[in-house]
Amino acid sequence: MGTASRTPTLSRVTDVQLGPEDQKIITLARSTRARVAAPEGAAVRDETGRTYAAAAVALPSLQLSALRLAVAMAVSSGASALEAAALVSDAEQPDPGDLAAVRDLGPGATVFHAAPDGTLRAALHP
Repeated sequence: MGTASRTPTLSRVTDVQLGPEDQKIITLARSTRARVAAPEGAAVRDETGRTYAAAAVALPSLQLSALRLAVAMAVSSGASALEAAALVSDAEQPDPGDLAAVRDLGPGATVFHAAPDGTLRAALHP
């Protein structure tokens, strides 16, 4: 029996009410991006409330998006689920592969996509 892939739904930004923990991961993603002048920054929150922040890595032999790296950091630290994720970038929308990485660990996690100035562009719900 196959599983149908679900496309995340986008919420209008005006409909999204950010709680303090959601604002925190956006702030962490922004500061991580700015600290190393990376094209994108990300942060995720696991089921216990721990947060993991990462910036994109672009080396000749290793390239990872910020969101995939944040998910990998959570997994390697023992997280078993994600509650939410934030991506800060200039991109119009998150990469589908990045969203898939979040869904692997957090099928119900909301992904917040923000501009570099912190303006929320979209909230993606599964």
